Amino acid sequence: MIPLINLKKQFTAIEKDILTAVTDVLRSGNYILGPKVLELERKVASRIGTDDAVAVGNGTDALLLTLEALGIGKGDEVITSPFTFFATAEAITRVGAVPVFADVTSDSFTIDPEKISAKITPRTKAILPVHLFGQAADMDEINAIAKQHDLAVIEDACQAFGALYKGMPVGSLADAGCFSFFPTKNLGTLGDGGIVTTSDKRLAAKIRKLRAHGSNRKYYHDTIGYNSRLDEMHAAILLICLQHIEDWNNRRAKLAKTYTDAFSTLHTIHPPQSKSDRTHIYHLYCLKADNRDEAAAFLKDHNISTGIYYPCCLHLQSAYQGLGYSQGDFPEAEQLSNRLLAIPMHPFLEYHEQRKIIAAVKEMDERQ
Repeated sequence: MIPLINLKKQFTAIEKDILTAVTDVLRSGNYILGPKVLELERKVASRIGTDDAVAVGNGTDALLLTLEALGIGKGDEVITSPFTFFATAEAITRVGAVPVFADVTSDSFTIDPEKISAKITPRTKAILPVHLFGQAADMDEINAIAKQHDLAVIEDACQAFGALYKGMPVGSLADAGCFSFFPTKNLGTLGDGGIVTTSDKRLAAKIRKLRAHGSNRKYYHDTIGYNSRLDEMHAAILLICLQHIEDWNNRRAKLAKTYTDAFSTLHTIHPPQSKSDRTHIYHLYCLKADNRDEAAAFLKDHNISTGIYYPCCLHLQSAYQGLGYSQGDFPEAEQLSNRLLAIPMHPFLEYHEQRKIIAAVKEMDERQ
């Protein structure tokens, strides 16, 4: 079976460096928020182009702590996409605010700026666009709307480390950028991890305090915070992976181009679109399939793994029944949830494996 992602191959490629780095951490006696975390924060901030970066426990906490540090809470509203992983809206709800959904575009799968303005009310405090599957949202338009209405903008860049928007790294395009280091991400560790990038020093200081129980000084607590600290071991691993992320993302881009070129003339299968003014880093490669269930079954029969991202839009989740949304409210997002099918995409996908995948997809298209 050709896997959707192959973390074993990724680990093997850098095994010696990781084992050395982990051993050094174990011998150091510094296990949480130590020198490796500080080094990671500096290097990520430098790479993204922000003045600061704050490492936290995971990508969800990156979103949650950023929202809270911006003063967003009970009774406030945050506009975001209904087509993303649950954590995006969950973080909004966790700070006491209400997620307000706006539909996505059919080409980039990201929030449609034209749908945002109609969702703004006196309670709106922020816009939270998602750079989905590795491609940036339409940030110029989103930032212009936010400026007009005096709203904060938080980038959910959890799937997009290394993506560019008009030559600028995601995570540097708004008040703050939130990244996940979950193992399957383009830049991932061997567990949970996350980071917030920002050039707002005051915001960074608030997040640092919140991540450590609301404290800047041991046993003295200025506010109610969280336990969301990044382990030294994860930071050490991420520093190794950071050295390779450019090559890994470039490899993804080459594989994606091969896929897209091969699928461009098919009838029932449609490749994803990459906008010309941004660099897509293909965290996932999702096809639009006219008959997704049949396509997934066919590929499984050919020993090719697939994935569905995402089978249920956020506005239709049981957890958000109380918001009053119903089927048909966001037709673009709902159509994507019924059609998108992810096929294997990772830097260690062999060309002979990709040829097998392409041949199977083409055969499937001919049969439908």
